[in-house]
Amino acid sequence: MRRSTAVLCGATVVLAGTLTAVPAEATTASQSAPAAQASKVAWKTCATEDSPTLQCATVKVPLDYARPQGRKITLALSRVPHTASRYQGPLLVNPGGPGGSGLSLAPFVASSLPKAVASQYDVIGFDPRGVGESKPALDCKPGHFDPVRPDSVPRTAAIEKANLARAKAFAKACGTKYADVLPYINTVNAVKDMDAIRTALGAQKINYFGYSYGTYLGQVYAKLFPNRVRRLVLDSIVDPGGVWYDANISQDYAFDARQKALMAWIAKYDATYKLGKDPARIEAKWYAMRAALAKHPAGGKVGASELEDTFIPGGYYNGYWPSLAEAFAAYVNHKDTAPLVKAYEGMAAVDASGDNGYSVYTAVQCRDVSWPRDWNQWRKDNWAVYKKAPLMAWNNAWYNAPCAFWPTKAMKPVNVANSKLPPVLLFQATDDAATPYQGGVAVHRLLKHSSLVVENGGGNHGITLGGNACLDAYLVKYLTDGTVPRGRGVADAVCKKTADPVPDAAAAPSALAAGRTAATAPGDALHRLLGARG
Repeated sequence: MRRSTAVLCGATVVLAGTLTAVPAEATTASQSAPAAQASKVAWKTCATEDSPTLQCATVKVPLDYARPQGRKITLALSRVPHTASRYQGPLLVNPGGPGGSGLSLAPFVASSLPKAVASQYDVIGFDPRGVGESKPALDCKPGHFDPVRPDSVPRTAAIEKANLARAKAFAKACGTKYADVLPYINTVNAVKDMDAIRTALGAQKINYFGYSYGTYLGQVYAKLFPNRVRRLVLDSIVDPGGVWYDANISQDYAFDARQKALMAWIAKYDATYKLGKDPARIEAKWYAMRAALAKHPAGGKVGASELEDTFIPGGYYNGYWPSLAEAFAAYVNHKDTAPLVKAYEGMAAVDASGDNGYSVYTAVQCRDVSWPRDWNQWRKDNWAVYKKAPLMAWNNAWYNAPCAFWPTKAMKPVNVANSKLPPVLLFQATDDAATPYQGGVAVHRLLKHSSLVVENGGGNHGITLGGNACLDAYLVKYLTDGTVPRGRGVADAVCKKTADPVPDAAAAPSALAAGRTAATAPGDALHRLLGARG
């Protein structure tokens, strides 16, 4: 995002400074947790080939915390148990969303950290209320994203009417199907669930590691339960001052910048893709492709809106660029639509527009805070964005449009400013599109004892455990003994970005087409697990 660049000017000259060791606190209270766990959480083996020690369980929590003896709902948990004699307590992990399932993130984190570190924690994943294996799991309107949808850009009254009808129908379906549940699906209750998990585990404090929206969960948990936080890692950070309408507007500009970065990357490899050496002309070809698909969807599946869905994940993770470029080139150069259709089918999961994920996404964001209820405000704001950053402006608007018609009242945002925490470790890439850089800077200022580690020039969303050894070294030090960098300036430490990918003919038409089952780099595995749009 453009505003990130201005802030970065100060960050690029900051030296890493000193490293401060924080007392480990792995103490009698937390070490007594395993005995309590056995009586409160009935863990059962759910081992996989990749995670032979994985365990699963459920815990029951109140639907309404104002009525703790009332109706209960069920949360699904996963655990990779500690094996070291030094036990540092539970490490809860969350991949974001809202709407992302955390069950598979636990074995990923446990296997990605050095064994000596991971073995000191019970690494615990969970499906937040409404998500995945937790019950009830929301599914407001199955097939809401089935292709081919109306063009996202409402150039005519008819197109706008069709998109508005979809948004209203989704909001109505949620309100009708889940009238008794919807008021209780929100960030504050998800945070209270996290503390209920802590209690069920018998732990006095938790360690927490969240990506994307998971960083907002961490911020709110720390505000409501500051004395229950032992260690806190936030990666790719939500700006709490923008939740949620303004945050989505900020995303639009940042994703457009990442699309331009993709066009520049394609120009660099003209010998491979043969789309030209001028990024602006390549981008013009992309919009010409979009216009053509609006009239004649590829394979009866990929119209203009679906093309945007396919390329937006490239803003989250540049590991998708070679596959996207292959599909783009095949369409433009050879009129071959098959790679584009396969790329679209592969990207659907990355964009987390599955029925359950999207249902929880809207339920949480629409309930958390107030959204404009006057569609004229949406129309004015999004046309203004579109003039400068067209890629995602209207696609993102319609993704969030049910909030203009949501059937529950809005809550007030939580003031997450906090001076009561132990040292906190923050990670942020300067060119992150989903959670732009200024969010990391803002949270660094709001959390008094935090340290900010910046990936300079990085554009991926979710940057630790994704292949950057410099970033991971800070993470490992912190989880080992609480060591955090202490610098002078905006950032406490700065790491170089990981290298952009290079074309790989052997990968085309890509792992996307195969559902991305064969990860070839740490970032590939990580980005399969991260949740929806922030």
